[in-house]
Amino acid sequence: MLQRITIHNLALIRDLEIEFSDELNVFSGETGAGKSIIVDSLMLLVGARYDKSLIKFGAESGYVEGVFDFKDDAPLIAAGIGCEDGIFIVTRKFTKDGRNDIRVNGKQMTTAMLRELMQNYVDIYGQNEYQSLMKITEQRKILDYFVFKTDDARLKTQRELYNEYKKVKADMTALGDEAARAQRIDILKYQIDEIKAAAVQAGEEEKLVERRHVLMAAERIKNALADGFSRLDSDDGASGAVADAGRSLSSISSLGEEYAQLYERLRSVQIELDDIAECIKDELDGMDGSERELDEVSDRLDKLRALKAKYGGYEAMQKFLANAEKELDVAQNGAEYYEELCEKESKLRKALYENSVAVSALRRDGAARMSARILAELADLGMANSAFEVVFAPQPSYDDFTGKVNANGFDECEFYLSPNVGQPLLPLAKIISGGEMSRFMLAIKLITGDLSAIETMIFDEIDAGISGATGLCVAKKLAELSRGHQVLCVTHLPQIAAMADGHYYIEKYETDGDTTTRVTALGRDGMIGEISRLSGTKGVSTSSDKNATELKDWSDAFKAELVGG
Repeated sequence: MLQRITIHNLALIRDLEIEFSDELNVFSGETGAGKSIIVDSLMLLVGARYDKSLIKFGAESGYVEGVFDFKDDAPLIAAGIGCEDGIFIVTRKFTKDGRNDIRVNGKQMTTAMLRELMQNYVDIYGQNEYQSLMKITEQRKILDYFVFKTDDARLKTQRELYNEYKKVKADMTALGDEAARAQRIDILKYQIDEIKAAAVQAGEEEKLVERRHVLMAAERIKNALADGFSRLDSDDGASGAVADAGRSLSSISSLGEEYAQLYERLRSVQIELDDIAECIKDELDGMDGSERELDEVSDRLDKLRALKAKYGGYEAMQKFLANAEKELDVAQNGAEYYEELCEKESKLRKALYENSVAVSALRRDGAARMSARILAELADLGMANSAFEVVFAPQPSYDDFTGKVNANGFDECEFYLSPNVGQPLLPLAKIISGGEMSRFMLAIKLITGDLSAIETMIFDEIDAGISGATGLCVAKKLAELSRGHQVLCVTHLPQIAAMADGHYYIEKYETDGDTTTRVTALGRDGMIGEISRLSGTKGVSTSSDKNATELKDWSDAFKAELVGG
């Protein structure tokens, strides 16, 4: 549930903090007081886009923060968000130039990432949902949620079969006709021969680059070696000088141990110098072919890089070669492969049709059950004379179903409603009024809510176009819903306000030339006063507060009788 929301510098709100009830939370207030700002703040917490026009006039920055406590932390873990016992904090900081920073328990997120995460926890009903319910695709999603939420094995099989069928059809198209295959065979053979002839080795390019670097410095290396050899091996070089010194000390080596040791050391040095000189000479002799080798290395590098540009690096090249050889085999044996694909396509087509028929049967059976549930809820909501049906298009035959099938089957269906006796069943979008739409959406939420793990539900326009006895019906249903879910509801109806477990009064006030919205959590007396105001009789009838008290008492007694009340 949403435990607390903190708002700073959003629209008319300077600083505000609200703590919520676990059950039915109601917002009310005069028109224009700022109820929509509260809804906008909640929307930001669940992934709505930030508009810089929302920031309070004159402010440089602001933020909205929500503290949530939910039972299921699996979506958080999947998103890489650390949490303890399902508690997490969503923070959105924003500036007047339109920038905003989103974090969940300190982890930075995008708007899309936040929206994807929060759809597991919060469900919002507002104008967008009203419009989306008019779409046939959305209606089928609602039906499928009702039908397959608890058992989607058949629908999962449908997706797997459809994806496999699509791949086989794509492979058949890719195989092409005989002329196309002949052209493709020529291309593949050329590519395979080119890669194999090159005989590229792993790490070869790096080794060649290193070798070329050495060869490009060959002249400098040769001069250094020649100079070093000359200084060692010439008549007046170091080697000769050491030899002369050795001969001098040889003559006195027998006269003392210390002279003998010096002589031996000189001999060792001379041997080492002679060996070094020989190694330098060998290196010099090997430099004769360096220019030729440089040309060979450069040519090889050019070839490797040309292949790399066409096929990628070594690993990518080997993968390309393997795929090309496989494709060549398919192309060279096209007729045989095409026959195999045709056989596979035929089997998949049969399995896909049979599964689509089974999915359709489940969907039609579920549609009848959902219709009965919706009609029962509508009756409780003051629409007892309604008729409702999910109308399906005729089921396609085996011969022509492939153009109509997808991962969800081949059903085309639409919600039809008759809200009054004597009216024909017509598509939902063509017949339903604002008040009827609010009640229909609530009926949908009530029946799908039983299947949903979503704990918090927000209603922005649930009482649009309704009043009187119908308003009481809606209030009772919201109270029932709030015993299994946390419900937040903006309302102008006293019947709904009377059912509140937490009631928040929204008002505007002016101070120091600035207009600000504030929210007051009402106690029982405040609730009764607001119920009286919403009824329209406060200050007019002496019995207004008495009637409000009676409505509140009746509502509390109703909630007490509910499971979990």
